[in-house]
Amino acid sequence: MTSTPTSPQQPALPGTRAGGLRRRTVVAAGAAGAAVLPLAGRLPSATAAEGPSFLHGVASGDPLPDGVLLWTRVTPEPAAVPGSGKGAAVEVAWEVAEDAEFTRTVASGTAKAEADSDHTVKADVRGLAPATGYFYRFTAGAGTSPTGRTRTAPAEDATAGNLRFGVASCANYEGGYFASYRHLAARRDLDAVLHLGDYIYEYGHGEYPTGNRAVRTVQPEHEILTLADYRVRHGHYKADADLQAMQAAHPVIAVWDDHEFADNAYGGGAGNHDPETEGPWDDRVAAAKRAYFEWMPVRPSTEGTTFRRLRFGRLAELYLLDLRSFRDEQATIGDGRAIDDPDRTLAGRKQLEWLKSGLSASRAQWKLVGNSVMISPLAFGSVPAKFLGALAELLGVPREGLAVNTDQWDGYTADRTELLTHLRRNGVTDTVFLTGDIHMHWANDVPLLAADYPRVAPVATEFVVTSVTSDNVDDVLRVAPDTVSGVAESAVRTANRHVRWVDMDSHGYAVLDIDAARAQMDYYVLSDKKDPDATSACRRSYRTASGTSRLERADAPVG
Repeated sequence: MTSTPTSPQQPALPGTRAGGLRRRTVVAAGAAGAAVLPLAGRLPSATAAEGPSFLHGVASGDPLPDGVLLWTRVTPEPAAVPGSGKGAAVEVAWEVAEDAEFTRTVASGTAKAEADSDHTVKADVRGLAPATGYFYRFTAGAGTSPTGRTRTAPAEDATAGNLRFGVASCANYEGGYFASYRHLAARRDLDAVLHLGDYIYEYGHGEYPTGNRAVRTVQPEHEILTLADYRVRHGHYKADADLQAMQAAHPVIAVWDDHEFADNAYGGGAGNHDPETEGPWDDRVAAAKRAYFEWMPVRPSTEGTTFRRLRFGRLAELYLLDLRSFRDEQATIGDGRAIDDPDRTLAGRKQLEWLKSGLSASRAQWKLVGNSVMISPLAFGSVPAKFLGALAELLGVPREGLAVNTDQWDGYTADRTELLTHLRRNGVTDTVFLTGDIHMHWANDVPLLAADYPRVAPVATEFVVTSVTSDNVDDVLRVAPDTVSGVAESAVRTANRHVRWVDMDSHGYAVLDIDAARAQMDYYVLSDKKDPDATSACRRSYRTASGTSRLERADAPVG
């Protein structure tokens, strides 16, 4: 999986900065080239040709001011399916151009697709112009990949006018269709898509959603355990046309959560991993991580995990966390001493110190934290009994109520207190946590102590995105969305005054827009996750004005 780039030519068109295309020009070029991009939704599934073919699309990720990571997977022959270990090595060429017709190529190189890396290919392209849109593609033998579109980050010292990210999490293949990805792919105003975890799920067919409610069947049909299993699962997800369209349309910035490994994973195991029958946890984790880095357009950190930092000029710095590899096992519900134990950690000491020092030293205005589990404190209080069962199934809280979700930062309060106290003491402002995991839309102020809110100002804000397809309250209760959950939502808000809004029923995605004045999250919902042609609409928008660390409702979505 090696890549050998040639020296890129710096484009020098009239009216451009640092040799790059102006943003308006890039948008126009994207529209003109849409016909060559796989953005039409559920295209017919391709079948392997006799020669090399590209059945799993293309992707880019982790944009830098001067480069981006490109990804594809080559099927060298029909038998060389993901996880098979079959197929000869194949020479793959890649090229990056200013235009969709590739008449103005700015970078090119070659890579080797081999069975040892499941015939996946990555090219870490450098020497590109900042804040610039590009097109890219791969070729192998007579086969040519779909054309992808990507975009570099602003220069580190640039004052960007705004940034706009799609945000998604929790895409269970059997739970429904990936219409959220289709809607994100259709947008031409995004700098990247931020995926906050659970890109794949490890369950076998029919295990989740429960009750024989699978909308479609995942491959392999058994729970994934081995390297071959994880490769097959990643490949099956990437055969989905809506996912392919999203990855081809925008750079993807991803972190993992638990289901890239197993449910409620921690440093030494997982809630649904049995070493007696499923083998050593370390072997399973190693297989899952290897497959993840093969199949995802993600640069691993020096620790071999997903915690890393990306800079977007002076406007924003994005800290991406790994909250699975270093955490202690989740506390037993009801054991308050374990929850508050200062020796128990969620982030791990090295990662927590890295995050604290980075936030306090950052020269960027907005400090964004890609955070896979909710950091805001959450008590369930007097939620009516009929909703407790649904919440227990979703979050692992007791059906008796008055509980916390110990898989979130609530289960590791020492880490949370240390981080939030650091923000307060060091005057770190404009910190926004971006969170997935919980299968609901939330808009939260983040208090240092929930009991002091709102008398004492919060230290940060948090935008939580719902699931693409994974179950939430209406699914568990088997009722129509927006019919019964209002009572539970009101009870949660009453017990948690810092929760400004929660939507327990919807599936969808979000769009984050930031500029010098504010950061705004627009929450989009699907008409029906089981409908491959589902429409989407903006349900609600919240923003935080610079310097306030408080949320307020916005009148309309951006763009």
